Amino acid sequence: MNRGGWQWFITALKEFHFLRPWWLLALLALPLLWWLWKLNERRSNAWRGLVDAHLLAHLQVGGGRRQTLTLLGALLAWVIGAVALAGPTWRQEEQPLWQTRAPLVIALDLSDSINANDLPPSRLLQARAKVAALLRERAGGQVGLVTYAGEAFTVAPLTDDAANVALFLDALDPSIMPVAGSNARNAIALAQSLMHQAGFEQGQILLLTDHADENADSAARRALGAGFNVSVLGLGTRAGAAYRAANGEIGRAQLEPASLQRLASAGGGRYQPLSAGDADLKALGVLDPQSEDARAQRGEKGTAWRDQGYWLLPLLMLLCLFAFRRGGMLAAIALCVLLPMAQPAAAADWWTRADQKAQQRIEQGAQAYRKGDFAGAQVQFNGLSSADGLYNQGNALAKQGQYDQAIAAYDAALKQQPGMEDAIANRAAVEAARKQQPPPGGGGQGGEQGKNGQDAKQGGQQSQPQSGQSGDKSQDQNKDQQAPSKQDASKDPGKSGQDNANQDASKGKPQDGKPDETKSAAEQQQEQQAADAAQRQRMQQAMQQAMQQDGKPQDPAKAGQAQAAPETAAERERRQATEAWLRRVPDDPGGLLKAKFQLEYQRRQRDGE
Repeated sequence: MNRGGWQWFITALKEFHFLRPWWLLALLALPLLWWLWKLNERRSNAWRGLVDAHLLAHLQVGGGRRQTLTLLGALLAWVIGAVALAGPTWRQEEQPLWQTRAPLVIALDLSDSINANDLPPSRLLQARAKVAALLRERAGGQVGLVTYAGEAFTVAPLTDDAANVALFLDALDPSIMPVAGSNARNAIALAQSLMHQAGFEQGQILLLTDHADENADSAARRALGAGFNVSVLGLGTRAGAAYRAANGEIGRAQLEPASLQRLASAGGGRYQPLSAGDADLKALGVLDPQSEDARAQRGEKGTAWRDQGYWLLPLLMLLCLFAFRRGGMLAAIALCVLLPMAQPAAAADWWTRADQKAQQRIEQGAQAYRKGDFAGAQVQFNGLSSADGLYNQGNALAKQGQYDQAIAAYDAALKQQPGMEDAIANRAAVEAARKQQPPPGGGGQGGEQGKNGQDAKQGGQQSQPQSGQSGDKSQDQNKDQQAPSKQDASKDPGKSGQDNANQDASKGKPQDGKPDETKSAAEQQQEQQAADAAQRQRMQQAMQQAMQQDGKPQDPAKAGQAQAAPETAAERERRQATEAWLRRVPDDPGGLLKAKFQLEYQRRQRDGE
């Protein structure tokens, strides 16, 4: 052995230890096993009661030696098995850090008291800023958002994308809540339900409020019993401040630290009053639930001792071969040789449960989906009967434009899991896309767009205007952008009215849209100018007719983004009036949430929940 080998050997001896040393206590059973073996040998020997002991040893042929070897082999196998289970090790290796992916559900109290201004400029704005900081700085784990007043509602289900949750913060206001009050008990129960539905058995619930009652304490204890901790971030000050309720009454809100500390103790969490900076969030443990999670998010790796006990398994299996009857050893060796020759996929299926196979297909489909191979993802998701498998199948179908099949897959997923909000949202989006899908045939829009001088592309999307541009650019663009046609435009329903107009006005052009080579360049230019003038005249007449019918100016975007004449004073006045009317429309970012909560509240009342 060279010098490097000796150094490695000495280092290995210094580092040698057992990962599970308690298994070495099994070696203490060796004397007991030897005694039990001897006792069984005496009882099983029928000649012992018939032949004297000094004569029995001479009458038996080889029996004692064989039994002794068997005993030694069994004891040696026991020692090897105990040492292997103890986990001998002498070196470390790098491995990715395990992430707990512990979820967090934020429950914000949106009762009228949040309008109090004891936390300038108001509790509401301070709470929004604090939640935004939490979503921005939290390392790892899924996040969800719940708001509550008299009832609790889901704003955003659990997701890995914290930025997606932050989009709803500006819409949070007491006015979106359908019923007044401050029911923290329902908020804790809803947060617990969200994590259960997502498949989590542990997680955190963070409540942002100024007080709590006994009902909330009992809900926190139930959540702790289910594996979910409840922490509280206090909103407000002890002095408090006045606020105006939705019904016009004046109330006063104060921070009640004692009730919030009691709630956090019942939920196995922590309590902190809201403060500047992130010290309160760090104290609550919601920014970095575990340091290992944060390191894993940064791509760092840890080290772990490698269990080397498996090196003893071949020796143990070799000893086990001698336990077979005569001829059995050969059969066992043949089985070990032929087993690796079996089909690898079939051999792997022997050790895989049905739910594990389904999970593997979901993971393979998700990889194909992320790579943009939606057809391949659909192949993996097909045949899965779980709610998640059907939901993923609907996503893959929707990406391929198969809206009807996607909606059917979403419906099947919702039939198994009615509360799957992602499936509900995606189904609504696919339903809207299906309604906007153009009818089959031609360019998709044909006739109506042809009146406005637009060309239609396949799928109903509009191309760049070809003629009729305002100013001097119209003539040049007509020369450069006029596309040749290989057949009569009247026979092609996808062609627009612009091509027909150009062909009607240009009498010297043949049906195929190409200029006659027998004419001079000057004649062709004159005919082109005549066609442009005729086109501008037709567009102007169409715009005037539309203005007379609707009483409003024609939208330039619907007219090929071009006008044949400058905007008149009457048109400008109408346009300015329309823009002023649009500016008077109130900006209500929370309108969607308000309608959603109202419908949910009505459903609960109808179902008696």
